[in-house]
Amino acid sequence: MAPFDLNLRHLRALDAIVQCRRMRVAAEAVSLSQPALTQGLARLERQLGVLLFERRPDGVVPTSAGLTMAARAVRAFDLLGQASRRASRGGTRIFSRAEHLMTATQLRALTALADHGSFVAAALATDLSEPSLHRAVRDLEQTVGVALVERRGRGVQLTDAGRHLARGARLAAAEIVAGIVDLSHPGRDGDGRPRGRIAIGAMPLARARILPAAVAAFQRGGPAAAIDIVEGSWRDLIEPLRDGLIDLTIGALRDGVPAGFVQRPLFQDRLVVVGRVGHPLVGSAPDAAALSGYPWMVASPGSPLRHQWDLLFAGRDPPAPIACGSVMVIRGILIETDMLTLLSPDQVAAEIAGGVLAIVCEPLPALIRTIGTTVRPGWQPTAAQARFLRLLDLAASHHASGNQIGVPSIGMERIAPPD
Repeated sequence: MAPFDLNLRHLRALDAIVQCRRMRVAAEAVSLSQPALTQGLARLERQLGVLLFERRPDGVVPTSAGLTMAARAVRAFDLLGQASRRASRGGTRIFSRAEHLMTATQLRALTALADHGSFVAAALATDLSEPSLHRAVRDLEQTVGVALVERRGRGVQLTDAGRHLARGARLAAAEIVAGIVDLSHPGRDGDGRPRGRIAIGAMPLARARILPAAVAAFQRGGPAAAIDIVEGSWRDLIEPLRDGLIDLTIGALRDGVPAGFVQRPLFQDRLVVVGRVGHPLVGSAPDAAALSGYPWMVASPGSPLRHQWDLLFAGRDPPAPIACGSVMVIRGILIETDMLTLLSPDQVAAEIAGGVLAIVCEPLPALIRTIGTTVRPGWQPTAAQARFLRLLDLAASHHASGNQIGVPSIGMERIAPPD
């Protein structure tokens, strides 16, 4: 079930029903008639396949499913409201609490347009016709009081306001999806499909050992969600995380927490200088002066790895003709040259074990970067996502206890899934 298959007005009413415990009072609070709200609630329950409220002579009482879905709906409308207010800045007119007037069709049209770049492509990707898409977006612009799209040749492009509102719509949709997943029974659907999804942004070190170990343990425990792993650098992943396209990132943390995110450390990673087997400096315990006599491959400016390299040479940087963030490319160049680089031993463990790369020397103890997760503020994981996070913590704990510099390992002890 897609999140915008549900009626937003009926979803918004859930919290009012929880608070009021009477359908008549709740209907007045959300400006619906009592019969309309009663029918809307019954339809929601049919769509979700669960009882949200117990009907009693003295009113209604929320079930655990009703409390869960109401809380997710409140969070969804909070996110949509924040985005709506930000999008409407500078607009000529705006309805109070514009998010309460938006329809699922309007938000589906806006996100489809954001994803596909034209009304034609958006219509092909959805069950909406082009005229319906045009009308939905135009009505949404009237609600927020500002232009959301502008024409660019044969296509369209979202304005800044449109991008803000599309982001809010995606985040609201993610909350609704999480609510739907929360209501599902554990495990898989009867047709064998996993329930829910965990979208993970993986930076290079996370892909080496920690993430594979956690994912393997998650699968051994009987998957309750599909896992989607998106590889990239911090710069590649931060906007998809902000937009709600991925749930969390795993990798080197930034010294200052970026605005709009929450960082959580998993373990500290010590870095080593790496070169080819047979490099002139291998086994010589070189100091910084000796290391500076060879060319280097470095990480991009502003990255934690580049900061550690700057610390190693205290501002007296040796020649660094290549800046590269791809460990695969770095490996290939190191094997063929006398260049050096700074990496985690985990990232080249297979090459070290295979006798093609070597640890040239251990850096100073101060050369440590923190590896952890980054999420959006207020993110509430589903049960499956929370289970994966526990396994990730366990994988990090195993890694930290066995991560000894100079002793490469290409595997990890099997992690038993938590109860």
